[in-house]
Amino acid sequence: MEVNRPQAAGWSGRERSLPFLKWIAWTAGITAAAPLLGVLLVAFGGSGADWRGAGDYALSSLVLAVSVASVIAPIGTITAWLVVRYRFPGRSVFSWALALPLAVPVFALAHAYADLLDVAGPVRSGLRASFGWSLPFEIRSMPGAVVVLSSAFYPYVFLSMKAAFRQQSGVTLEAAQSLGAGPRLALMRVAWPLAWPALAAGVALGVMETLADYGAVYFLSVQTLTTAVVRAWSVEGSVSAAAQFALPLLALAVSLMWFERLMRAGRRFTASAGWRPMPVLNLSPLQAVLATFFCGLVLSVSLIVPVGWLLIKALGVEPDVGRLLRAGVTSLSLGVSGSFLTVVLAVCLAIGARGRPLLLRLSSVGYAAPGAVIAIGLLAPVSLIWRLGQGEVQIVLSLILLLYAYCARLMGAAVEPIDAGLDRISPSIMQASASLGRDDARTAWSVQLPLARGACLASMLIVFVDIMKELPATLMLRPFNFDTLAVISSHYALDERLGQAAWPSLLILVLSVPAVIWLSSGGASSHLKRRTSS
Repeated sequence: MEVNRPQAAGWSGRERSLPFLKWIAWTAGITAAAPLLGVLLVAFGGSGADWRGAGDYALSSLVLAVSVASVIAPIGTITAWLVVRYRFPGRSVFSWALALPLAVPVFALAHAYADLLDVAGPVRSGLRASFGWSLPFEIRSMPGAVVVLSSAFYPYVFLSMKAAFRQQSGVTLEAAQSLGAGPRLALMRVAWPLAWPALAAGVALGVMETLADYGAVYFLSVQTLTTAVVRAWSVEGSVSAAAQFALPLLALAVSLMWFERLMRAGRRFTASAGWRPMPVLNLSPLQAVLATFFCGLVLSVSLIVPVGWLLIKALGVEPDVGRLLRAGVTSLSLGVSGSFLTVVLAVCLAIGARGRPLLLRLSSVGYAAPGAVIAIGLLAPVSLIWRLGQGEVQIVLSLILLLYAYCARLMGAAVEPIDAGLDRISPSIMQASASLGRDDARTAWSVQLPLARGACLASMLIVFVDIMKELPATLMLRPFNFDTLAVISSHYALDERLGQAAWPSLLILVLSVPAVIWLSSGGASSHLKRRTSS
């Protein structure tokens, strides 16, 4: 919820922008959208693609996105409501642990479940013969992909809804209960409608990631538009065909972003003067057991079982330590440098684009586009680099383009928390800085950035985790023999060396878990505040 603040006379954070940063803000916004323009130029400037099967790819992507949305919405909402509203055994652990699947690459979940169910094949056959019981689907199928992707992406809804429920006032629920509404009716008629913007944001983020996924759906034999894009480039060697397959995928992603903003349009809920935190209620013994069981089941399916199986597989093989260390250093270097550059550009954009929502939305378009689409827009300059550059020059220029792809893809994720953090700076503070003779540059450096440092840190961690798990853009743009942990995990898995694939996946988890724990235990509020109060 957002508390209305009186605007100080003579200064408004939305009316006054920083002139010296305007051109940087426009540069950052255009930079984020430029690869998408490259996709259009390549698509309409090249030869025609083989559109046979394109309808099936599009339908598969749409079915997958709708199915994942229908699963993550209730799971994320119910788990968030339980940990915010009720006391039950394990509540304090579930409050942050339910967000941990964000640290696990979705392709690692696919590898784990596919191998686990293959190993359990004889047991499944015995159960089918003895009791007629079997799984209702194969893991390498559309339903299997829905289960895996939902396990990975429900935390987007969980974090959004947890932040929204915590911002709701207990006064509102007490008023509903005084009118005869029980806890369940209060959730459906009061708490859930007030948290609708957060639900729309969380589901939209999960669906965007679903459309962007390549590693998991490819491994599970589900053909989507993203797999068609990568295949057209890597197998057929046609950049123009890949760009043309990317057009409907880009249209789906942008339409989703527009729809999410439309659903949140005009929905702003402010706190009353009597606001107080939502009270935490006790459950009956049976209800408490059921709440613990449900949260434990969700966490087990999405984290404990697949990660436990990956650990078992990893301990059963001897790792290639040298390759793992090189890939780990590469991933960590790309993650730190990419997140730092993205946040620097996002800070310039957020400060320089005050009062210009169109520019902020322009920079967020890349976040709605899958990494494979961003990579397609940069393949033309990559090919030019490989023709003009030599040796180390090629490597350096290719790495610059790869970092650029990360910035363009994740600019929207970085701008959101920073812009929300700047919104919480009182205009009177800015007016006081101006009255002391500080110009816009000194005000930004000495006032705005220190006050928004928590939001900047949240942005950096969010981008870092995403870069650590990024696969399609890295596969398509990396220099030759320049492997990240995600890349070597995918290569090992495709070679059916799942024990070796488990090691880089677990390293990604280890490197990402601290960031996710910090975000889920409080740092995420700055990331989600803008979305839940817009």
